[in-house]
Amino acid sequence: MIVVAALALVIAAAALVLAVVGLRRTAPGKRPTADALPEDVHGLRQEVAALKAEAVDALRHLSVVRYDAFGDVGGHLSWSVALLDDAGHGVVLTSIHGRSEARTYAKSITGWTCEQQLSPEEEEAIAHARP
Repeated sequence: MIVVAALALVIAAAALVLAVVGLRRTAPGKRPTADALPEDVHGLRQEVAALKAEAVDALRHLSVVRYDAFGDVGGHLSWSVALLDDAGHGVVLTSIHGRSEARTYAKSITGWTCEQQLSPEEEEAIAHARP
């Protein structure tokens, strides 16, 4: 759904850019007024505005931090990933890889902060995801 919305946003934005370029190439005395614009331009503007409003809740900001959780295990097999929307709401997922097991954790993020204590790597992932 998000991919379709993003694709529609790109197509609508491209059409709007083409319309603006066409208007700029028109001689200044012959340029149409805002009332005289083709109906499809008004529709495209409304569609772009709707897509922007819909995309606000999309998990668009992400960052991955890889690291060695333990001194005796190498290869940066542990990781933390932050998946957040524009307001900083989302989740941070962490997988800690040890010699004999791996554990995975999920922590809810609200407004770029978490009620639970975050590891330095989780904080780094959130910081890198923040625009």
